[in-house]
Amino acid sequence: MRAALGGVVVLALLGVGAAVVGAVVTPGGQSVVVDAAERAPATDDDDSVAVPVSVEVVVLHVVGAVVEPGIVELPLGSRVVDAIATAGGPTDDADLAGVNLARVVADGEQLHVPHVGEASPAAPGGAAPAADGRVNLNTADAVALETLPGVGPAIAARIIAWRDANGPFRSVDELTAVSGIGERTLEGLRDRATV
Repeated sequence: MRAALGGVVVLALLGVGAAVVGAVVTPGGQSVVVDAAERAPATDDDDSVAVPVSVEVVVLHVVGAVVEPGIVELPLGSRVVDAIATAGGPTDDADLAGVNLARVVADGEQLHVPHVGEASPAAPGGAAPAADGRVNLNTADAVALETLPGVGPAIAARIIAWRDANGPFRSVDELTAVSGIGERTLEGLRDRATV
């Protein structure tokens, strides 16, 4: 009788332990739904559970000389050439020299592919540089922000996200509120940026 009771206690403890491990392994202790398309193919001799791969996406609006203008979703790190291809490719009168096909796209941007003879916009959303050549932090898109020293695609995306969440910058010094921009980076771009 004691052995049977001991066995039940051991099984109960194993069950609790498995539940705790499952809660730790699963992000936030929540159930994760895996779509069949995301599951790795299982083999007959494979008893392991397939784990989905997390893929981050960027969403952008492709307009102009493309076959299917509109909203496209691409994997993080995709380039302009990928966005144009996802929008059905360029039209016969597209001026691909008017865009940087190798540039990494930013989430939330509008990508304009000009027609032959059409003037390319300075930047989406009227983000032309200030008269003195400085980049306006409140109107610049990711491309313009990346011209600043020490600002790459990730920092440019954070500047735009901060601006969207908090409103326009009141001063260039306020950039230190953006993750990844410290005093050293700020010093390098203070004379090249404006608000």
